Parts: sequence; structure tokens; C-alpha cells
Amino acid sequence: MSNQATSSSDSSVNIFDSRAFRQALGCFPTGVAIVTTRTPEGRPVGLTINSFSSLSLEPPLIMWSLVNHSPSRAFFENCNYFAINIINSKQTEAALGFANSKIEDKFALVSHADGEEGVPLIDDCVATFVCENYRQYEGGDHTIFIGRVVRHSTITEHEPAVFHRGKFTRLSE
Repeated sequence: MSNQATSSSDSSVNIFDSRAFRQALGCFPTGVAIVTTRTPEGRPVGLTINSFSSLSLEPPLIMWSLVNHSPSRAFFENCNYFAINIINSKQTEAALGFANSKIEDKFALVSHADGEEGVPLIDDCVATFVCENYRQYEGGDHTIFIGRVVRHSTITEHEPAVFHRGKFTRLSE
């Protein structure tokens, strides 16, 4: 097996190739989501993630993670609610826009409306999960967010966006 962490027999120093590790992680196809909330002043905030997973059915919990140096981290740490918007295959340009820190008004890229809890919900997503900000944990260079799902919706006729080996791809039957 290549690109493993290695150590010299004379030393306990480990050499780990982070780029190769990231490339190996990219072999796992994932869905793509845009997580949204509002700042204390009411401004919408959102970013693209693919580190989303179900966690528990009872209670209904999901989890996602965010790199610690993200400028949006404090907004998600301190919000009461956030939404996970699982994008469809025709929304990949929006995902790229929400991943770009240089775009100021990311919400101009999508049609959206506020949900009952006041968080922006992106239209035409495959699924949307509105979550109470339940818990947060440190996880290396990321913060792991756990959300308690308070409502969700699905649109089954849309094909989900899929990310694999550093690019968007499609599901094949």
C-alpha cells in the first residue's frame, strides 16, 4: 500500500503526506450540500460542504464539519438554527459560488426563502434539513457540528449533485 504514514526504525518521527491523504479521501463519492444560517444582524451566511452525514434516528441528528479557520465558523457556532440544503445536479455552479470566499452575495446565486426558524432555505434542493444547533466538538483542524433535525423536506424527481475525485459527476443507473 502506498502513501502510508511511515516511520524510521531508528526514530519515532512519522512522515505523512497530507495531499495523498486528501486524494485518497476523494475516492469516496459524496453528496454536496450548502449549509445556511443568519448572522446576529440577520445577514444570510452559507457555505458548501461535503462532510455531511446522518448520525442518529432517535433523536434525529445529523453532523457536518467546518475547517476551524473559516471566516463563517463563529456564525455557525453561535446560531440557534442552521439548514443543510442537499443540492441537485443542476446547482453545481451555486455550490462552487458558495465555496468561493471572494463572492460577497452568495445568495444572489440561488432562489431561496426563509424557513419558519428564520434560516435561508435554497429552492429546488434534493433534500433540506432544518436543524437546531445541538452540539459542537473539536475534531483536529475542524469543528464538528451536530444538528437536531426539527423539519425536513425532499424532492425526489431531482438527481443529487455528486462529488468524486475532485470534481462533480453524475449517478449512473
